[in-house]
Amino acid sequence: MQQLRSFSSSPSFLSSSISVFSKYVSSSLDRTLSPGGSAEYSDMQAIGSFLPGKHHSVTATALWNSQSSIFRKLIDPPKNGLTQAQLKQKSASQSRISVLYNFSSDYLLRDLYRDARGEVKIGNLLEDLDMLAATVAIKHCSVEDSGTRSPFLVTASMENMELKKPITVASDMKIGGSISWVGRSSLEVQVEVTQLEESAEKSCQSSDLVALTGRFIFAARDSKTGNVAPVNGLTAVTEREKLLVEEGNARDRARKEKREAQRRKSGKAELYRHQGMFSDNMCLENSFVCHPQHRNFYGRVFGGFLMHRAFELAFATAYNFAGQMPRLLQVDHVDFFKPVDVDDFLRFKSCVHLVTESTNPVETLVHVAVEAHVTRAEIMSSEMSNRFYFTFTVKGALLKASRI
Repeated sequence: MQQLRSFSSSPSFLSSSISVFSKYVSSSLDRTLSPGGSAEYSDMQAIGSFLPGKHHSVTATALWNSQSSIFRKLIDPPKNGLTQAQLKQKSASQSRISVLYNFSSDYLLRDLYRDARGEVKIGNLLEDLDMLAATVAIKHCSVEDSGTRSPFLVTASMENMELKKPITVASDMKIGGSISWVGRSSLEVQVEVTQLEESAEKSCQSSDLVALTGRFIFAARDSKTGNVAPVNGLTAVTEREKLLVEEGNARDRARKEKREAQRRKSGKAELYRHQGMFSDNMCLENSFVCHPQHRNFYGRVFGGFLMHRAFELAFATAYNFAGQMPRLLQVDHVDFFKPVDVDDFLRFKSCVHLVTESTNPVETLVHVAVEAHVTRAEIMSSEMSNRFYFTFTVKGALLKASRI
């Protein structure tokens, strides 16, 4: 498994985190920060009242407030705006963002993110990381000229999100995102989660421990024509950034080779397999309708929301199959084949497709695949929108006839 090079040790990254507050605390801050009802504050509140997705979560609200000028242009683009005449070269530091969760002091925030184990709910974290990665990508592609329209970005895939250690709500947590590779019309955002040690100061650098890493791939489209749109380039300034770019170029070549290999295979491999046999406890499914509260910047359904729902179903599937509570090890890959719209009827099907031995002799790996289909009952049609792959660990050996 390829190890991602961390970017969180950068001084600029550590010194300028956006703080997330519980809704109760943030509403109190709003009242505190608006003495006399300043024009700037009133304008921000007016913008926030119609920004799609701003109040989807406390993290979404924090990111909206920190990048309001960029998001304002996305939802209210200039009339007859022109495409960007000249692309710019930007450094990774210009769009790098980190978000701090003050679990140690905000007990409401801590309770909002706490699961039954006292750890951070992975589904919520996936939503926040998707929102963060999209914000970083949008910031990199943004243009300052008021008469120029920015491209809109679609999530193409998510790769190799690895959970290195349990993330607890007993200590403050930080999530960060940084551009790690840029192509002609696509870009890669590396995300990571660091857990601050209980004994460490909030501003410390050496005690930040990386608990999770992953990458999101975005594709740029012209906001008016829908055609492929070029994006701003990436300039590596520091030696660390140069290494990140080199690794990003290598991953891009590997992705292209993998796509070519998959085209040659053309469906020879089956998605769900486990020693050629199935049983009732290997698959689960659910269905739901997407609502306006689930929409993103562009009015489509949040990719992070879909990842959240897919994870919950995959977790339940692994639990049902193994007969014990699993732990997430990795989100291996997520494909975004087509956008999901508000009012779409989504069907999720999750199946255990592989069981393998772990490097830890007392654990077993349970691999779960989830497919999401947009279903139109009126015309009896169904089209796949997403495919998700998760790997969980469970204690003991599961390769038994009773579990097949």
